[in-house]
Amino acid sequence: MGKDSEPPVRAARSGRATAEQLADKQHEISVTEFFEKNKQILGFDSRAKSLLMGVKEAVDNSLDACEEAEILPDIVVKVTKVGEEEYTVSIEDNGPGIVHRAMPNVFGRLLYGSRFHAMRQSRGQQGIGISATVMYANVSTGKPAHIASRIEGEEEVAWEMDIAVDTKTNRPIVTNDRAFPWMDKAHGTLIEYTTKGRYVTGKQSIFEYLKETAIVNPHARIEFHDPDGKTWTFERATETMPPKAAEIKPHPAGMEIGDMMGYSAQSSQKTVKDFLKNDFCRMTDRLASEVCGKAGVDPKSRPQDLGREGSMKLISAIADTKIMAPPSDCLSPIGDVLIKKGLMHILDGMRPEYYATPVTRPAHAVNGNPFTVETGIVYGGEIPSDGQVTIMRFANRVPLLYQQGADIITKAVSEFDWRRYGLEQRGGKGIPYGPAIVLVHVASTKVPFTSEGKEAIASLPEIEEEILAALRLVARNLKSHLNKMERKSKTHEKFDIVQKILPDLADKVSTQLGRPVPDLSRTITKIMNVVWIEPSKKRTEDRKGYTINYTVYNYTVRPHTFMLHMALPKDSITDSVTGSPMFDSVNDEGKTQWVVRDLEPSKSVQVSFVLEGDMADTFDPDDVYVSGINPVIVMGAEALPGDWGIKGMEITETEDVVPEDDSAEEEEKEELEEEEFEKEAKEDE
Repeated sequence: MGKDSEPPVRAARSGRATAEQLADKQHEISVTEFFEKNKQILGFDSRAKSLLMGVKEAVDNSLDACEEAEILPDIVVKVTKVGEEEYTVSIEDNGPGIVHRAMPNVFGRLLYGSRFHAMRQSRGQQGIGISATVMYANVSTGKPAHIASRIEGEEEVAWEMDIAVDTKTNRPIVTNDRAFPWMDKAHGTLIEYTTKGRYVTGKQSIFEYLKETAIVNPHARIEFHDPDGKTWTFERATETMPPKAAEIKPHPAGMEIGDMMGYSAQSSQKTVKDFLKNDFCRMTDRLASEVCGKAGVDPKSRPQDLGREGSMKLISAIADTKIMAPPSDCLSPIGDVLIKKGLMHILDGMRPEYYATPVTRPAHAVNGNPFTVETGIVYGGEIPSDGQVTIMRFANRVPLLYQQGADIITKAVSEFDWRRYGLEQRGGKGIPYGPAIVLVHVASTKVPFTSEGKEAIASLPEIEEEILAALRLVARNLKSHLNKMERKSKTHEKFDIVQKILPDLADKVSTQLGRPVPDLSRTITKIMNVVWIEPSKKRTEDRKGYTINYTVYNYTVRPHTFMLHMALPKDSITDSVTGSPMFDSVNDEGKTQWVVRDLEPSKSVQVSFVLEGDMADTFDPDDVYVSGINPVIVMGAEALPGDWGIKGMEITETEDVVPEDDSAEEEEKEELEEEEFEKEAKEDE
């Protein structure tokens, strides 16, 4: 019996020995060591991508620093080939600089940063990017990064040092730390490192990243020196800085249970009611009481006592309570004018036919984090028409060049029905075909990326719904333009025929009959039956602005009074706009109204004004709307959209008939003469 029991004892002892051995081998690893072994998580998963990621992280940091200090960014990027798949990269900016004591940790320690807990929009949030770049460069070539920085001040000196990352301890290794006179630099930072990589051109290149960065950051000047010795400069398109994002508290909408438990456990508030009211935004005293009542939670209890069950009840009650959308000042959207400015500045070489007015959606929240979506469409010109449209994806003003298929932006663009808006979409789904570029920008206090590499946005229903809503609005602008151009083209053909054939016919018949040529204006008016709006735009003589002119023709048989509506860049509105005789009003968004009064048949009138400033070129005179008149008879303008928030002139006209007045007999006589003339002309033929 003892013998029978021996094998299990030996097995148990053997198992215990194995467990002890395994326990001895287990030890903590640093975050740097983890990412060193899993570089692909950070985006360093190929030579070409690794070279791009390093530039991207440094440029993103430079833009963030400049914007926080309210400095117009000047960034110089240099990439030099120094060996087989080995490049030296330097990025220099004119930002506020970094204090000497912080330089080692900023560049040599992962997860060290000031923005991770800040509830506001920024490009860098996790404190990984630039230190991961230094780590990868050090691991791939064995060479440290060289850092130089100077903060503003006449008595301040510049500091430089070499930094490597100790992957075992996640601590910087600093050498050659010294002060030096940076005479031509008032303030700014330079990072230079040598890394393994492969320089490529095309859609996923450093050049493309910098070009797209310039589109959504038109206030920045970016200079790029490539390995082939060429220099590319993306000049600053505007000196208007983006709005500075303010830090806010989390929004309660869409919050997860774990987040609520974490916030309640760390709260310094003494009651649940105060916790809801003071630790979240948009929660008033009344709403906090209402949420507690719906959740069945004692408002005077301690937030630390909520636990899982109490947190679940609060989340359910919050979902059932109408709470104001999060404040938008924590976000820094580009805005419709600057999106258009950036697109026009960079894509001018393609000479697009039309820039659809970009759309910025109101702020919403997902998982307690406010976000907004912006879209724009560029159409026609020299944009290739035989392939799929180009999708430009951005998150917090940063281009997303990789993993397009895994991105919620691509998914939304593919599921949108573009056939209704003038683009070809085979099978009703998928990326559409046509001469267009679709831009989508998601701005958030915390963009839900699919990985630490920040290459694609996760598929969250709330974000997809907002992207689709924004696409619908901007696509409507495109469809309106295409319809307008088609109608205008057909009417132009008809108008050309009428204006050429009728006068020629009248001349010939008059000569044969020996009678004077009759006035054909009323005949042409009856045939055309449109109010024609012809826009024009040209540079002023001093090259400081643009003269905008609308010639309005009345080719109908009755007088008309109506309004013209235009959205002008606010900073470009001059006295010539508000001082125009037909000017009516302008609101805070730059939406202007003009009144055309009693425009008689066969007559025309001009609406002219001057726009000045660096935003003047963003105004497209084709984007004009009308109210107070049946839009069916208007050529060159669409009906005022209902979502403009502007009350236009109500339509009072019922039919295009000539009103009875003192000139009625004269007009009737003219009509009889025209009919007799036409009858004689037919008999002569």
